[in-house]
Amino acid sequence: MKIQIILGSKSDMSVAEKAEKILKEFSVDYDIKVASAHRIPDYLKELVEKSDADVFIGIAGLSAALPGSIAAHTTKPVIGVPVSGKVNLDSILSIVQMPPGIPVGAVGLDRGDNAALLAIQICSVKDEKLKKEMQMYRKKMKEKVLNG
Repeated sequence: MKIQIILGSKSDMSVAEKAEKILKEFSVDYDIKVASAHRIPDYLKELVEKSDADVFIGIAGLSAALPGSIAAHTTKPVIGVPVSGKVNLDSILSIVQMPPGIPVGAVGLDRGDNAALLAIQICSVKDEKLKKEMQMYRKKMKEKVLNG
């Protein structure tokens, strides 16, 4: 299984690093690229169409068109991560308010970690090893909460 992380800007790298940490923990293959939906749309289209990824994670702030642009070029699952800024609502609404027929899953503001976990859950549908690892991850979380 492979996850393709695409950032709208290098300034979004701190959010991607949260995803990267989770993907490394689960030993999931991933790649990180920067491809602005507005500034280099042809490159983005080529990147998505040629990718062998099973799931895409699009990380973007401001107008946050990136996850929707990714979804326009693939039928594979796309998870959008809105990036915080001066007006956080912009990026959140841009990702959750996709037009009918081009869905994008959305996680919370700056939640690269949750995007990675959701991508792993999607991949675990066909990967028994990942499914078991996710169950163990959840068990550890439960124990941490119960034991303080």
